[in-house]
Amino acid sequence: MFARLARAIVPDDPEIAPFRPGLRFSFYNALTWQIATGTPLVLLAEQLGASPAQAGLAYSFVFLLTPVQILSTALLPRFGYKRLTLGGWGLRSYLLIIPIALTVLAPLLGESAWMVIALIASCFGFCLLRAMGMAASLPWFFAILPAGVRGRYFGSDHLVSGLSCMICLVTCATLFAVLPPYPALFVQYLIAAAGSWMSYRSLRLLPDGPPPPALGMRAIGVGLTRLAFSAGPYRGYLWMTVLCYAVTTPFAPFAAYHLKSVAGLPLGLIMIFELLRYSGSALAAWALRRRIDRAGARPFLFLSLALYAALSLYWIVFLRDGAGGLGALIFAYLVMGAAGTCWMIGNLSYLPKLISADDRTLGVTLQGALASLAGGVAVTAWGWALRAKDGGAGMDTVAFQAMFATAFIACVFLALRLVRLPEPDAPDVEPILPGSLLLRPHRALAYLINLVDPRG
Repeated sequence: MFARLARAIVPDDPEIAPFRPGLRFSFYNALTWQIATGTPLVLLAEQLGASPAQAGLAYSFVFLLTPVQILSTALLPRFGYKRLTLGGWGLRSYLLIIPIALTVLAPLLGESAWMVIALIASCFGFCLLRAMGMAASLPWFFAILPAGVRGRYFGSDHLVSGLSCMICLVTCATLFAVLPPYPALFVQYLIAAAGSWMSYRSLRLLPDGPPPPALGMRAIGVGLTRLAFSAGPYRGYLWMTVLCYAVTTPFAPFAAYHLKSVAGLPLGLIMIFELLRYSGSALAAWALRRRIDRAGARPFLFLSLALYAALSLYWIVFLRDGAGGLGALIFAYLVMGAAGTCWMIGNLSYLPKLISADDRTLGVTLQGALASLAGGVAVTAWGWALRAKDGGAGMDTVAFQAMFATAFIACVFLALRLVRLPEPDAPDVEPILPGSLLLRPHRALAYLINLVDPRG
């Protein structure tokens, strides 16, 4: 199946051919993370009776465990790229057995508190092992891909993983439309497990790269601290990005939770909204990506903040009286996807201009780690704030409005701060290779964490 799809969307390229298993990995891996760490996870948690705090905690592990990704790079000189990646991605597959079992047991035994705890524990283990694998995966690809092939390879990766995401979301929406919730979730998690297994098999076919030299973690820590607190445009933009991700990462999981638990919308319709969010990202990437060389990076950052501010105001009104109905929700999800991609388009161009070539690896890693961690902390904190007053499933709508009001105020503040940041004229700076990152902006920064200098 993959071979036919790959030939249809990725032209034959003899230089990419030896690395085609990496494209297969991207295709199958997208099936896994869309389900195991995305909206289906939130919907399964709510179906089991999880509170917003519990659902938010499960969703946030993918962000909260970012420090593990950084610490795991210290293992690269000992285990090498391939061994560490395969270890993380291979073992994570076994954690998917738990949610699969829960989708079978819940309709037989009835929902119980221990099931929610088991789901949260499985998410923690899955994301922990995923973080260890991710610590080696991007450096591995940079180590084995010739410099002249990287741009074409990551462009193909963008197409393949994007197609996989679309197929996955359409499949999930269809399953929810034709099956009861638990059977639909059972099939979805089987797809996630199959994708995890196939992605592992694909990675095994790739050659290993020479292990990097021993990393001086103390020197790295000193360098990260220096970048985080030394005066300059990088520091200002770094903490702006941290705030932006802190206030916008909670949008997607809690919007899905609200539509399921409070609005009572069908699960299939919620997945269609998720598909629309992804489509908004794809449309923004297609329409705007080539314009950044002419317009510069800051207009895209301003556009992102404007879209997030408008989206926040919409949700405040919608939560009060349901203004606009389903039609407005469709537009809101398109805007949600476009807003994240606009920020990522600007970020991939703007960030390299603010740091020297020697500090680029540390600077990109620091931004990815802090912004991802801030997003995870925000999801966890808002999950506790959004709990229903009776402590069960459901959501405090007033607190949900407060979350969007906070985001609106933060967007206005960030726009005012962005006016004061310069855009250096650095035409010779090599942009960050985006791959499929434009389509998953809130996961993208963690993907860019890499303490092994790719120029080497």
